[in-house]
This record gives sequence, structure tokens and C-alpha cells, in this order.
Amino acid sequence: MDTTAPEATAPLIHRDATAADVDALVALIESAYRGDSSRAGWTTEADILDGQRTDPQGVLDVVRAPESRLLVVERDGRIAACCQLEHRGTHAYFGMFAVSPALQGAGLGKLIIAEAERQARLTWGVSEMRMTVISVREDLIAWYERRGYRRTGRTTPFPYGDERFGIPRREGLRFELLVKELA
Repeated sequence: MDTTAPEATAPLIHRDATAADVDALVALIESAYRGDSSRAGWTTEADILDGQRTDPQGVLDVVRAPESRLLVVERDGRIAACCQLEHRGTHAYFGMFAVSPALQGAGLGKLIIAEAERQARLTWGVSEMRMTVISVREDLIAWYERRGYRRTGRTTPFPYGDERFGIPRREGLRFELLVKELA
């Protein structure tokens, strides 16, 4: 007898986000990173940041940007995950990555990042994917390293005082650049 939950076996549908998806995407991203709901998954930033992770205008800006794609991943007709791809010359930027906390830890993130890399190569012919991660997120950085990303040691300061990125609960936060060569 198969005891696997139907959600775990339903096919994934990848598509570009539209303006109609904005509210659902904001809710997904917030649930994966902020507040008590984010603690159901392992990607929570609730111990280092309060406030918002994104807002409707920020998501809509990504949806509408000409050199950007916001990929939506659906399972059983519901948005399960998303990620941003932005074309930046010879590389693509990977961001706004969120998997529903209820679905984290089952391998969905690995599939999504592999598809994002594939689409960046096919769409723009880029040879490298880049992202920034808050440097104190060692568990998340290690996850990306297992996917082939490498730490560069290049950092930029967290935008303290700009509540669009959250309200830091500690000093010294920085973003570190991670890079992966795409085959």
C-alpha cells in the first residue's frame, strides 16, 4: 500500500508569475521566512529579522521587469514555491526563493533550483548563477554549497533602516555572494 501523501507525488507545474499571483506569492514568501508560520520549515529568518520579507509592490516589480522572471511552481493547483531569475549580462541572479514550509525538507527545493538553473541557461545562455544570502545563515549556505554553489567571501552590508528588507534583531548582518558555474 502506498502511504505517500498525494501532495508529494503530484506533478510540479512551472510557469511564469503574473500580476494575479502577487498576493499569493507575498503570502508564500512571508510564510517561508518571517513570523511563527515560518518556523514550520527550516528556512525561517524569524530569529534574525522581524518585519516583512517582501511586499506586493516588490513582487509586482519583479513580475513586470523585462530582464526578470518570477517562476511559480504549482502542485495540485496551489502555489508551492517560487524563485526569481534576473538576467545580468553573463550571469543570472537567483533570488526570492521560497518553498511552502509544509513542503520543505522533502527535496522540492533541489528540483526547483535545478529547473531555475536550466531555464537560466536556456533562456539567456548564461554560464553562471549568482545569489546573495545573509552570511549568518550557515545552514542555508551549506544547503546551497551541496548544490554546487561556492562562497566568494564578497559581502555587502545589510540595508539597516530600510524596513522593506526586514527589521534586524542583531547587528553585523551582511549578504554574501554565492556563485555557481552552469554547465
